Amino acid sequence: MIYTNSDGGARGNPGPAGIGIIVRNEDKIIEEYAEVLKKTTTNNVAEYKALIKALEIASKHTQGEITCVLDSELVVNQLLGKYSVKSPPLMKLFLEVQKVQNRFDKITYKHVRRTDENQKYVDYLLNQKLDAKFGKRK
Repeated sequence: MIYTNSDGGARGNPGPAGIGIIVRNEDKIIEEYAEVLKKTTTNNVAEYKALIKALEIASKHTQGEITCVLDSELVVNQLLGKYSVKSPPLMKLFLEVQKVQNRFDKITYKHVRRTDENQKYVDYLLNQKLDAKFGKRK
């Protein structure tokens, strides 16, 4: 089984934003990725962009079963159909996730708290990129 942990964040909301991702199995990280997004955006848009990139990376490693772990309760609940997607920018990204997730036999979305060790690590990855480009947060 492959797991992804993804996180997106903006400094200010909206503001400069980044994403951090790990793709892992039970024991080790297979691939990690982080980048600063090109456009100023919101936290929720950054969360979706991080998930989309995580799915793209995971598809290089498996087309089988994956579990996507996020700390965004909004994104997870929208993907599970518990919350509706009212924002047009989020709807566009939601539909993009629907296309990319078709690469897998089975996909599970799981919400975790920010205190989860893997979530802390992807947050660290994205903040390293933002710090390098914009300086440390105050």
